[in-house]
Amino acid sequence: MRVETIMSSPVISVSPATTVAEAARLMLAHRISGLPVLAADGSLLGVISEGDLMRRSELGTTPRRSWWLELLVSPGRLADDYVRGNGRKVEELMSRDIACIGRHDSLQDAVELMSRRRVKRLPVVEDGRLIGILSRSDLLRGLAGDLPAEPGPGEDERIRRAIQAELDAQPWAASGLIRVNVHKGHVELSGSIFDERIRAAAHVVAENVPGVTGIDDQMVWIDPTSGIMLAPPAPGAALAG
Repeated sequence: MRVETIMSSPVISVSPATTVAEAARLMLAHRISGLPVLAADGSLLGVISEGDLMRRSELGTTPRRSWWLELLVSPGRLADDYVRGNGRKVEELMSRDIACIGRHDSLQDAVELMSRRRVKRLPVVEDGRLIGILSRSDLLRGLAGDLPAEPGPGEDERIRRAIQAELDAQPWAASGLIRVNVHKGHVELSGSIFDERIRAAAHVVAENVPGVTGIDDQMVWIDPTSGIMLAPPAPGAALAG
């Protein structure tokens, strides 16, 4: 999937001259945690987020340091803290070092960039102009929409072939010791496994095939060292992690 598939657009934004109070009201009204800051020509200048509004004089949350630590802090850092705690305009608080993404970039690239930069949202830019925002909530909506649909009844042979094909493609199940039978959408998994973690993986394979209505686990675990065989867990029992 590409960024443009799930990004939010158009985007609620503010100008550098917007007051901090107005920015806070916009975040609350639209239930968002950050706002892009745009120049008059639509180019992206920065982002102001909830984190930028946490250390404020109105809240009594400006940084407090012991007297000896205050002596070690540079005048420039103290001045910067004062601006962030008392500034009235967005341009005085906004973050200017912004991680951006393109509309044609993959969601994999976007997630890696979010993780690396430790941000909750990425402005989507094209030719220097903001065209969208990709946030964590957008990723969740994309995930919810891309998960397999709720299964319905039917086509037992299609279901069996789909499960078997996925098992055959996985190196952890390549031995072909897991057998699959399907009746009215209900999947029976039988055969032998040599690692309990394979049981959980086989369940996931079946669960992700549309049309599956249930799973009957008849796989027997064999200890590869001793040869001891253990019966499958009772229905509803927790699988080993």
